[in-house]
Amino acid sequence: MVMPVRVCFICLGNICRSPTAEATMRRLLEKEQLTAHIEIDSAGTGDWHVGEPPDRRATAAAKRRGIEMGGRARRVVAKDFERFDYVIAMDRANRSDLLRLAPSPAGKAKVELFRNYDPVSPRDAEVPDPYYGQGDGFETVLDICEAASRGLLRDIRDNHSL
Repeated sequence: MVMPVRVCFICLGNICRSPTAEATMRRLLEKEQLTAHIEIDSAGTGDWHVGEPPDRRATAAAKRRGIEMGGRARRVVAKDFERFDYVIAMDRANRSDLLRLAPSPAGKAKVELFRNYDPVSPRDAEVPDPYYGQGDGFETVLDICEAASRGLLRDIRDNHSL
């Protein structure tokens, strides 16, 4: 049996952006019938939300699109760089933290910004953090996650024969 491709989405607290990316990607994988071939998870670089569910505003915005969010916040650990094939950062600060935390050059090589998978997004663009924002920030994050998820899936298919 072929080992599944493993992807972990990382933001700061693991309650807004990374669980949104995880849920968006999960829905895409379900539609494409690839859940047996690609495993996904999410984590945060900080530990202040560990054990908490996703932000209620993110959950509500996702639900309006038929996307179910679940899970509990956790902090990224060194073993994640061994376990996952893709370690996807939501912004440049997360990427810097991940590159610092990566225990090896091979781990560092797995770190990429999420929006770099969206071909229409500017190189090194960030997924904005909606936590302290007003208005439709969570909808914007969903739009970004949907586009980047499609690009990430293309990359996985191209590089892992799916």
